[in-house]
Amino acid sequence: MKKEALFYEKTLKGVKCHICPRECIIPEGKAGFCKSRVNHKGILYTIAYGNPCVVNVDPVEKKPLLHFLPGSKSLSIATAGCNLSCLNCQNATISQKSPTETENFDLPPEKVVSLCRQEKCVSIAYTYTEPITYYEYTYDTSVIAHQQGIRNIMVSAGYINPEPLRKLCKVIDAANIDLKSFSNDIYNKLNGGKLQPVLNTLKTLKDEGVWLEITNLIIPSWNNDTYIIKRMCHWLAENGFEDTPLHLSRFFPMYKLMLSQVTPIHDLKNAWNIAIQSGLKYVFIGNVPELNMENTICPKCHKEVIKRLEYRILENHIKNGKCEFCGEKIAGIWK
Repeated sequence: MKKEALFYEKTLKGVKCHICPRECIIPEGKAGFCKSRVNHKGILYTIAYGNPCVVNVDPVEKKPLLHFLPGSKSLSIATAGCNLSCLNCQNATISQKSPTETENFDLPPEKVVSLCRQEKCVSIAYTYTEPITYYEYTYDTSVIAHQQGIRNIMVSAGYINPEPLRKLCKVIDAANIDLKSFSNDIYNKLNGGKLQPVLNTLKTLKDEGVWLEITNLIIPSWNNDTYIIKRMCHWLAENGFEDTPLHLSRFFPMYKLMLSQVTPIHDLKNAWNIAIQSGLKYVFIGNVPELNMENTICPKCHKEVIKRLEYRILENHIKNGKCEFCGEKIAGIWK
C-alpha cells in the first residue's frame, strides 16, 4: 500500500525527507536510503504501509523489555527497510531490502489492532527492522491501538529527527533503543550513522515520559573498549538514566561480521561492573542464559524481585511497583 509520507519538503533537486538525520534528497522515481520512501511526481510516499513482512506473537521480554508489563504478550510486526546499514545486522534479509522485495502480509492498521486483540496481546511492538522507516504505519496503528486500550512498543536504533519523534511519543508507551556504541567514529564505520542523534532520542523519550530501556550489543574489536563503555555509562548516569534498564548483550557472528568472535564472557562482566559502579541500578546481560544475569535485583536490599529463565517469569516479588522485601520503589510499568 502506498501512502503520502509525513515530514518532507519539495526542493529543486527532489523531495527532501525529514524523518531521520540522513535527510535524503530523493529524485523523481527514486527511493531514499531506507528503500521505503519514494518520490513520485514530486510527492514523497511511503511504500511500507500496511504490508508487514513479519508478524509474530512474542513475550515482551524478547524486545527486550524487562520492566514493562512482565509476562505479557506483544504482537510484533515489521516491514522491510532500515535507515542504517549495520555490518552486524541480524535481520539483514529484510532490513536491507525494499518492501517490494519481500513477501508481505496485507495488514492495514485496523487489522493489526484486531489481530492483537484476537491473539490476546496487551501491546503491539514495532520491531525487527526499523519502525522509523515505516513511521506512518507505526503512528497510525499506534493511534488506533491507544483508542482500544492497547499499548505500543518501539524497538529502534533511535536514528530519528526531533519533530517526528515528539509526535510519535504521544502514542508510544515504551521503547528499547539500541545504543550501538559511544563513539561517533564507530557509529560511522559499523552502522552508517552518527552518535549524537541517538543520544538526543534517549533524552527526548525520557522527557516525553515514554518508558525506556537501552540495549548495548558488545562486539569484540569494535565497541568493547573499557574506555568507551565507561564514557557511555557515565553519560547515562550524568543525564538522569540511573533508573533506565541497560541490557548488555552478547554478540554472535552474522551478516558482514561472520569472521568476528563471539563476545567473551569477561567483556560482558567487565561492562556490567562498569555500569553498576557508574550508578546504573538495573543492568542485565543478555544472550547468555547460563549466567543468570537477567533477573531484576532490588537496588536497596539486593534481593531478586523478578526471577527469569530466558523469556519466562519464574518469580515476581514486585507489589504496587515496590520491592516486596524492603519497600523500595522499582522503576518500571507494572500494570
